[in-house]
Amino acid sequence: MTPLVQGAELHAQEFVVRRSDLVAYAAASGDHNPIHQDEAVAVAVGLPGVVAHGMYTMALAARAVAEWTGDAEVLDLSCTFTHPVVVPEDGGATIRVGGVVKSVADDRVTLVLEVTCEGRKVLGAPKAVVRA
Repeated sequence: MTPLVQGAELHAQEFVVRRSDLVAYAAASGDHNPIHQDEAVAVAVGLPGVVAHGMYTMALAARAVAEWTGDAEVLDLSCTFTHPVVVPEDGGATIRVGGVVKSVADDRVTLVLEVTCEGRKVLGAPKAVVRA
């Protein structure tokens, strides 16, 4: 667990997303949109290839928050989806989640996150608020 003091930098975590993860996430979430599993469909609708579910990407950010905070109660987790995470058939895509403790007030800790894939931000304005 990372000490949650204002200004503390949170050790970046990396997660490799493989197509098999997308299949498992689709089964768990019920989101069987073929852009997350079928290359031809993804390309036909203008995507560069199969893309990860946005909510799966957000869940990986939440996983990093849980690691940093020792599974503290999450009061808010928000972001916008700014760029798709393209998951190649071979290997996978690496999502990197870093962050900083923005504030500590009363029983709340606000974390400002940075979520990237191949150096490009994939979540806009991601933040988490947890109970300290």
